[in-house]
Amino acid sequence: MTFVQLIDCKTSRFDEMNQLMDTWAQQTKGKRTATHNLIGKDRSDASHFIEIVEFPSYEEAMRNSNRPETDTIFQEMVALCDEMPTFTDLDVVRDEQLYAGNARRFFETLATEGELPPLNDLLAEDYHDHDPANVTDTIGLDAMRREIEMYRLGFDLEFTIDDQITEGDRVCTRWTFNADHNGGFMGIPATGKQVTMTGATIFRFQEDGKIVEGWWQNDRLGLMAQLGALDQLES
Repeated sequence: MTFVQLIDCKTSRFDEMNQLMDTWAQQTKGKRTATHNLIGKDRSDASHFIEIVEFPSYEEAMRNSNRPETDTIFQEMVALCDEMPTFTDLDVVRDEQLYAGNARRFFETLATEGELPPLNDLLAEDYHDHDPANVTDTIGLDAMRREIEMYRLGFDLEFTIDDQITEGDRVCTRWTFNADHNGGFMGIPATGKQVTMTGATIFRFQEDGKIVEGWWQNDRLGLMAQLGALDQLES
C-alpha cells in the first residue's frame, strides 16, 4: 500500500530550506525510496509550507527515515523552522491519478538522456510484458530493461502521450514515438533517418503503483519500412 508523509512547517528562511532539501537529495542519491516529493506554500501565510513525500510503503519510508543522512538533515531543518515541524503519516486508500501518472512517467523515463534509470520504482520485479512483435513474452524487470535498452541503443527517441484512459488498476496510453536512428537496431546499421511509430499500451498496476503487466500494440512493421528493412523483400 502506498504511504504518504506530510511535513508541516513554518519558516522565514525557505530559500535556505530549499537548498537543504537539494543537499539531502544529493547525499541520498540512489538510496532514497521516495517516489514523489511535493512542496506547497500556504497562499494566506507565506511562511507556512507543507511537504508531501510519497513512498511505496510504510516500511520503505521507515528505511528512509533511519538513514544517518536523514537524521542530520532533519536536525538542520528544525533549526531553520520558526517552530517545531509536525509530521502526519498516511496510508493512501485511494488515488485515481497515481496509475496514469506513473504510466506517463514510464514513457518519459524511456526517453531520458544518459544511463537508463533502474526502473524499480516503476516496474515490479516480476513484471510480465506482452508484445506481439516478440516471439516470447518478456518476464522480469531485468529482461524488460534489456528490451528497452535495445531501442535506446538504436534511437535517440522521445514519446508524445496522445491520450490516456484509466479504469481500475489498468491504464491505456496512446503514444507517438519520434526518433533519430543513430545506432544499430535489430541488425540494421544506423541510417540517420528520422522515424515515427504510433502505438497503444495497456499497463496493469499493483497497489503500490508499480506496473506489473503490460500489453503493447504498435506499428513496428511501419517502423522497419521507414528504416528500409523491407526494400529487399519488395524488389
